[in-house]
Amino acid sequence: GDARVRGQTGVVSERRGSYPFIDFRLLNNTTLSGEIGTKKKVKRLLSFQRYFHASRLLRGIIPQASLYLLDEDYLGQARHMLSKVGMWDFDIFLFDRLTNGNSLVTLLCHLFNVHGLIHHFQLDMVTLHRFFVMVQEDYHSQNPYHNAVHAADVTQAMHCYLREPKLASFLTPSDIMLGLLAAAAHDVDHPGVNQPFLIKTKHHLASLYQNVSVLENHHWRSTIGMLRESRLLAHLPKEVTQDIEQQLGSLILATDINRQNEFLIRLKSHLDNQDLRLEDAQDRHFMLQIALKCADICNPCRVWDLSKQWSERVCEEFYRQGDLEQKFELEISPLCNQQKDTIPSIQIGFMTYIVEPLFERWAQFTGNTPLSENMLNHLRRNKAKWRSLLHKQHSSSRSNDHSGQVTGSQEQTLNEEETP
Repeated sequence: GDARVRGQTGVVSERRGSYPFIDFRLLNNTTLSGEIGTKKKVKRLLSFQRYFHASRLLRGIIPQASLYLLDEDYLGQARHMLSKVGMWDFDIFLFDRLTNGNSLVTLLCHLFNVHGLIHHFQLDMVTLHRFFVMVQEDYHSQNPYHNAVHAADVTQAMHCYLREPKLASFLTPSDIMLGLLAAAAHDVDHPGVNQPFLIKTKHHLASLYQNVSVLENHHWRSTIGMLRESRLLAHLPKEVTQDIEQQLGSLILATDINRQNEFLIRLKSHLDNQDLRLEDAQDRHFMLQIALKCADICNPCRVWDLSKQWSERVCEEFYRQGDLEQKFELEISPLCNQQKDTIPSIQIGFMTYIVEPLFERWAQFTGNTPLSENMLNHLRRNKAKWRSLLHKQHSSSRSNDHSGQVTGSQEQTLNEEETP
């Protein structure tokens, strides 16, 4: 596999390997190592170009020709979008196109500036930009869902949540930086398969983390490795950087869906007892964990056009895992069987059992702000649309059973509804 060891003290060194009998390249849906090498070279070249462009600008040198692969019209549209980055209908897919696939880096640079974090922590702009590029490049663009665009989407949602009045008035610059960094890096180097897959294929990460929060631990450790490698926080006191690293871990580990009930029960208890004291750093950290959990699964609370795209992407990633499992004669994981697990049924279950309980509690915490009400309204409307699509699928299936084939009009309807 692609070996990269971050050898900093205190960080678990991780060497990417392959499954005992599964070529890791299969997860990236490609078979030619030459193609992979070429893609990496191109990505590194573009990364250098972006860094070189930024460093020249910061030294006051105006380049003769822009190294961005964008024209001024696109850059202008991207800047205009950033002026509305706090709006819930922000289209991250459009923003990613306008920034030539650099939505995460561009968004983070803007948000760190907007929140005054660069000045407060005396961050070096070139180093900061280089760190953001490292994070963005450590996501796998081949993943339909767990890629840098998802990270940018979660970061934009986190920005919205950090501005909620109930929370915003208590947040320190450290809280804000931690929230944005955790959102940006929470799925870094995601392989496009879930924890049960890593466990049953005896992947080295499952062994390293003893089958507990395997992916989340890997995302955290990878993030710490990049932070140290970039030396972004090297000018801060050691105890400050150690605290940042530990809190980043606590935030990223909170995104483990297996811990959903644990956090819901604790949040319900706080809200029922009305004992949240946001002056207390521990309570603020807990609410940052809840905010990140909300941001991570907020897709069903977006406008339908965006929500539907995310639903199709995550299910495509599930189905790819199911195809791998079938290919290697493993038991197909829940939600990963394309023949049985339809997108509408997966989404309805996800909304009912995971999303609704969390966002109803979040709305209770915020005091039913316009944003919370907006998200819950989208959630209800989107769930109703998936129910309608599921009903049409069942009706079509029954018709197919009776006639022996799907009629042309039914097939057209299904294609129109289910094709991205």
